[in-house]
Formats: sequence, C-alpha cells, structure tokens
Amino acid sequence: MPDTPPQLAHLGYLGDATKFAPQIHALIPKCTLLENFSPEEVRLFAHFMHVYRGEPGMEIIREGDGGDFMLMIVDGKVEVHKRDRWNTPQLLAVVEPGRTLGEMSMIDGEARFATCIAVEPTLIAVLDRESLARIIVEQPLLGAKILMELVLMLSQRLRATSARLLGLMDEQHQGMTPHLL
Repeated sequence: MPDTPPQLAHLGYLGDATKFAPQIHALIPKCTLLENFSPEEVRLFAHFMHVYRGEPGMEIIREGDGGDFMLMIVDGKVEVHKRDRWNTPQLLAVVEPGRTLGEMSMIDGEARFATCIAVEPTLIAVLDRESLARIIVEQPLLGAKILMELVLMLSQRLRATSARLLGLMDEQHQGMTPHLL
C-alpha cells in the first residue's frame, strides 16, 4: 500500500490502478490526457497510479489545501466549487469520467484552486508527483508523452480561460456609457 496523501485518507483505498487499466482505457474518447495512448501505454501508466473510492458528499480536493497529486475520474461524478469574494462556494462545473483534476497543484505545488466533491459513488485514479518522476526515469518515452499531454491540456485550458476573460471584458466595456464632452 502506498503512502496515502493525507488529503485522501478518508477515501477508500482500492489498490494499484493496474486492475482498472481496461476501465481507464475505455475513457480515452472522453479523456484529453490519454487521447493518444495505446492500451499498453495505459496499462503501464496505470501501474504508477492508485485508485480510491469516494462516497456522495465526500470532499476529494479542498480549495486552499496543498497537494502534489492529480486525479482522473474513472467512474462517478464530481462537482467543482470555487469560493467567491464573499467566501460562498460557487459551482463551476460537474465533471464526469475521463476528466482530470489537480494537475496544476501536482506540477507547481501551489494550493488547490477549487473544492471537488463526489456527487455519487466515485472512483478516482491518483498520480502523485513522485510517481510522475518515477515514470520519467523508468519509462522515459511514456513520461515524455504524459508531460506533453499535460502541457497541451493546460495550454488549451489557459487559452479557453483567456478567451472567456476577454469576452467578459468586452461585455463590461460595451456596458459602459460613453462620457459626454
């Protein structure tokens, strides 16, 4: 059994993700991270991951916590909440199998951006920074592929977020009344 991250200690540990490799491989059409992976690469990747089960209402990630792991939803649904300036949780998204969460904190070690809560029985496959480092050393081609997919995925998210921000700025600008001279 691995050293379970303290943030996941309340979840049920189901073991090494290798036995879930077929389920994980079936997620490829919905999973940006794995879209270019072969069944063998998924099996190899799964060997470095661990699976946990969360029940409805359980927090999987808490906004503001530290964390050096990312997760992939294998089964179930998770709500993503972000606190607004009044400290009220706002629902940002409901994510389903194939989506990954926590990549930024795994990479940069910064605090979690949002809180993720299971809304139904949920299976998550977890990859921590140490396991990613092991993949890079032990399976360099797979490690390079994972890093490239993570960079691509984060780049796409940043572009989408930037486009949304520009749209909001345009809306705000158009809503302003011109000053009279």
